[in-house]
Amino acid sequence: MSQYRGYYKCPIGLIRVVASEEGISHVDFIDDEQNKKDENLNPVVTDCINQLDEYFSGKRKEFSIKLSLEGTEFQKSVWQALLDIPFGTTKSYKDIAVSINNEKAVRAVGGANHNNKISIIVPCHRVIGKSGKMVGYGGGVWRKEWLLQHERR
Repeated sequence: MSQYRGYYKCPIGLIRVVASEEGISHVDFIDDEQNKKDENLNPVVTDCINQLDEYFSGKRKEFSIKLSLEGTEFQKSVWQALLDIPFGTTKSYKDIAVSINNEKAVRAVGGANHNNKISIIVPCHRVIGKSGKMVGYGGGVWRKEWLLQHERR
């Protein structure tokens, strides 16, 4: 199966977009441009980059991209719940656990959130601690705070 790759420079760093014919499999921040490889674009990657540009310019609140979610059934259920969090709002890990009918799985929800490979589009940045505290984000808590502020504007 072919893998396609492109990059998008946004206000908070360089984003790598990876896809197969099945859909987008990775959207992540790369801090070291040394890790940037040659682009190998396909229409799915190009569409994703265009939608990311619209998101960062304030023109897009929802993504309509074909995703290729790779993980356990539990992880996929958590990521699906993340997709249901409205733009500009937040939920706690407990809220997500309750929404997937597994209210005791708060730590497991955190683990699934941590393993989300499609940041921004599968909006793990919208999940915060029960007290409202900013907790963990693979791209750095500062990026999480920026994304939440961006969505509240």
